Amino acid sequence: MADDRWLVVGLGNPEGEYGGTRHNVGADAVRVLAEREHAPLSRNRRVRCEVAETRLGGRPAALVVPSTYMNLSGGPVQQAAAWFKVEPAQVIVLHDDLDVEVGRLKLKRGGGHAGHNGLRDIDRALGTRDYLRVRIGIGRPPGRQPAKDFVLRRFAPTERASIDVTLQEAGDAVEMLIRDGLEPTQNRYHQETPR
Repeated sequence: MADDRWLVVGLGNPEGEYGGTRHNVGADAVRVLAEREHAPLSRNRRVRCEVAETRLGGRPAALVVPSTYMNLSGGPVQQAAAWFKVEPAQVIVLHDDLDVEVGRLKLKRGGGHAGHNGLRDIDRALGTRDYLRVRIGIGRPPGRQPAKDFVLRRFAPTERASIDVTLQEAGDAVEMLIRDGLEPTQNRYHQETPR
């Protein structure tokens, strides 16, 4: 039955040039989840994404990482949703968030994009904000460093261990979202004390 399938999207820029940067934590989290599920991602040219199919929280799920630049994520997400016959309400987007401290997760449905161009493009392509989001904290830039430069930097060694744990937790949060819904998952992850 197509209507119980979920689409789990990890946002980032092309891995070759931008792998390991703050802006790529969404894509990194989905790659970690795919590896954990023994579901290797492979290129699907029709939807311009790396794709793997698995089961999460007892439901069928497609894991996708758009192959485009972050600012052009909307087209691939819309194409993947159509390809897998998933309604926006069952799309989960994992992305970096400057307003969440490093190592924390926040979950929500809809809301504004807060200047995040990947989310802005997804809102446009899907024609709605009615999708779920796992916001992965990357913290604020130090001093007066522009956000657009900060998000393309790699994590400091002191932050890396915390982020590696957070990437695993993001996968756990996705499974809980699918299995239990938004509110219980928010209750679980919003109470966490930062590492």
